[in-house]
Amino acid sequence: MEEDFDRELKVLVVGNGGVGKTSMIRRFAKGIYTDEYKKTIGVDFLEKALFVDELQEEVRFMLWDTAGQEEFDAITRTYYRGAGAAVIAFSTTDRASFDAVAMWKSKVEAECGEIAVALVQNKVDLVDQAVVSATEVETLARKLGLKLYRTCVKEGINVTEVFVYLAELNQRKQQAAQPPVEMLPSKPKVLSAEPAENSITVDSGDNRAQTVDLAPSKKRTKGKKSLKDRMSSCSVA
Repeated sequence: MEEDFDRELKVLVVGNGGVGKTSMIRRFAKGIYTDEYKKTIGVDFLEKALFVDELQEEVRFMLWDTAGQEEFDAITRTYYRGAGAAVIAFSTTDRASFDAVAMWKSKVEAECGEIAVALVQNKVDLVDQAVVSATEVETLARKLGLKLYRTCVKEGINVTEVFVYLAELNQRKQQAAQPPVEMLPSKPKVLSAEPAENSITVDSGDNRAQTVDLAPSKKRTKGKKSLKDRMSSCSVA
């Protein structure tokens, strides 16, 4: 039988080839790591169910691993549609992958619009081979308006945190996109089902009941005094 999930989230993992995209989703989805590099042809797909504490929901992550090589661009971009989040990954030891980050962000936005996106610097354990500085990475993240995660897929550092963040950000974006509920002024309500004769009770609008007397005023209906009555009330000196 199929399991019911409170939320499903399609996540793209994009970036140049060889930065560790496949290793990242395998580590997250299956908890395994292999240092054997095998180029992704087109796209690969994995799933992972995870309970996200902040959302208090079980989320099914549908992870799409896309090829980073240009020759597969026409194929992989067809899988962008319908994504609710994306990881843009680059490698600490690959300068070209870092320089391509802005291009990958533009591709995601062109196909998916303003979805939840995180910037991931992978292979931070190879700091002695780094070709990008921490300062320029942080500057780029601020410029692009992306949250930066430094990960080590080999050791499983910060991998799950990336996807949990994307699930939370996706929900916030969905809530922000919902139109506000317009509050219309309420009409006076008749509170008494059987009002007393010549009166009704209405809601005045501030949680107080007000009784409106419909009976004509006595002063308005009081008859005029007769000439005899008026003369009898006068005294003559």
